[in-house]
Amino acid sequence: MTEITVNSTICGFTHKIRGSMKGDKIIVDIETPCEKIKKFSHMEIPMMETLDIKNNYVIDRAQEAQCSSNCLVPCAVLNLCKLESGFMAKSLAKKAGSISIEFNNT
Repeated sequence: MTEITVNSTICGFTHKIRGSMKGDKIIVDIETPCEKIKKFSHMEIPMMETLDIKNNYVIDRAQEAQCSSNCLVPCAVLNLCKLESGFMAKSLAKKAGSISIEFNNT
């Protein structure tokens, strides 16, 4: 089981994303106050449909829910999928602690 917290400071929402590998799918649940994210808050994601950005299960669900292109949740879900499927080491994620975007000189 992997758990990720997304602090979307621009829109003011905090999202809890939890997921675990079951067979060849990653089961993901998102606890969120955002109505758009709620539209895809439970997914059974085929592991092999997260590798490419163009034909990507998570990005397709976010697009269907009309998420903003700067929404951090789809990216966080993809990172969770990489962790659960073993394509990214959990020790690396733990060492990094977080990922951030800083707006400099705006």
